[in-house]
Amino acid sequence: MNVAAPDTIVPVLPDTLARIIEEKWVEVRERSAAVPQAEMERRAADAGPQRDFTGALCHAVAEGRIGLIAEIKRASPSGGLIRDPFSPAELARSYEAAGAACLSVLTDTPWFQGTSEHLIEARAACKLPVLRKDFMIHPWQVFESRAMGADAILLIMAGLSDAQADELEEVARSLDMAVLAEVHDERELERALGLETRLIGVNNRCLKRLVTDIATTERLAPLVPADRIPVAESGIRTPEDVRRMAMAGARCILVGEHLLRQPDVESAARAMVQAG
Repeated sequence: MNVAAPDTIVPVLPDTLARIIEEKWVEVRERSAAVPQAEMERRAADAGPQRDFTGALCHAVAEGRIGLIAEIKRASPSGGLIRDPFSPAELARSYEAAGAACLSVLTDTPWFQGTSEHLIEARAACKLPVLRKDFMIHPWQVFESRAMGADAILLIMAGLSDAQADELEEVARSLDMAVLAEVHDERELERALGLETRLIGVNNRCLKRLVTDIATTERLAPLVPADRIPVAESGIRTPEDVRRMAMAGARCILVGEHLLRQPDVESAARAMVQAG
């Protein structure tokens, strides 16, 4: 399979994201040469039934809980090594016991020390739907995501053109996968609302400076239409932060580093779920 880079990318990418995307194209070319798309599509078709990612979040909110997407990652560019020893299966079981609605698992290796095996292990250890958190740029990766068992994918609007985002979402929908469209500002939100997905992730981390400010969600969540579901991401550390997000209209949150740095992950996650 010949994977060509797109003719146009959203202009003026933040330096870190631009570098990651450039490296990801090299990775996808190499990996798709080893496993052609036709084979990856076959593996995706054989992956077994999907778990309802969006439905799990809606169910949690309907029951009066916070819809927690609990993240599993070994490291991050801003935080370095986060958890060692690191057991995706153990973390998945702890999150499930705490009442999390879904999981998010990092699979990017160069920047997050993630692997597909982390997602496979986590999903096998629980009944929660799982988001593959990686830098999606090509349909091959969407089929790969389903093949490894992912129930949802992340689309980072800052790193995609509208045409790319549309194409990736179309492939995901054909596989009955959910899409979390991630935005950082009003312009990206406007673009994300052109997609069909109900899930709009508001990332509180500034991509240029890699610092967080949860006021970003307070600014953007009220702009999300009622038929969509805002998901606050990054910088959420305390029950008060959770309540601030809920007051802004985001009763679904994605939390990773804070939980992963706690000695008792289950108790920390339960406090998030019950904070709203």
